[in-house]
Amino acid sequence: MLTTLLLAAPAAPAQPAGAAPVVVAGTVPDEATRAAILGRLHALYGAARVVDRIEVDGVVAPANWSARVAAMLDPAITGVSGGELAIEGNSVRIRGNVANEAVRQQVASVLATAAGPGYQVRNGLLATGGGSQAVLDQALADRIIEFRSGSAELTAGGRAILDEMAAALVRIGRQQVQVIGHTDSVGPRQANVALSLQRAIAVKEYLEAAGVDADNLGVQGFGPDRPVAGNDTEEGRARNRRIEFRVL
Repeated sequence: MLTTLLLAAPAAPAQPAGAAPVVVAGTVPDEATRAAILGRLHALYGAARVVDRIEVDGVVAPANWSARVAAMLDPAITGVSGGELAIEGNSVRIRGNVANEAVRQQVASVLATAAGPGYQVRNGLLATGGGSQAVLDQALADRIIEFRSGSAELTAGGRAILDEMAAALVRIGRQQVQVIGHTDSVGPRQANVALSLQRAIAVKEYLEAAGVDADNLGVQGFGPDRPVAGNDTEEGRARNRRIEFRVL
């Protein structure tokens, strides 16, 4: 039997008393797990808003499941509205609305880090905020800007996406944008941090050549430190090797 936790999170942080309830339901292996989950949710949303529908049934859960679930109930999830977090064994799914792409990636990163190896995290969050960030998010459309393996050389597909991003950046005018590089966790961390920065610089240089004002672009490289998926599968590693555009 799968151990299941469903978290309906229809309200954002700092809403007034009487906001929509946060419902937690499913089956957990013991009373201690139930208490830990409720304690985390009470701290995040307030006890008055949390509706407890958890059952204790002695089901078999993956190793350290209770601790990992508690870690996933991070303050970052309070940025999700109209959504659901479902944890079924080692499968994690989250959906709902967030203010912008930065929050979307932050929530995914928090969940992937808390879950750890062996867990699959599926990010179904939708960035609904308007303005300049929304223009860039829509242009990128959750695609991965690819490079040659182990280098900062853009592939033809990566350059094609950047041509679209250049048009979007010109459209938002003189807004300051940070180009942020990320890698998977394969190899030494410091080498990955350096590679992520080199890739961000390569993207910046390509965009400048395409007509984007250099003064509007900054660069950062976080290496493997902010994953949006698990690094234990090729699919997850591919999603973590990404370029992010964040409006400042």
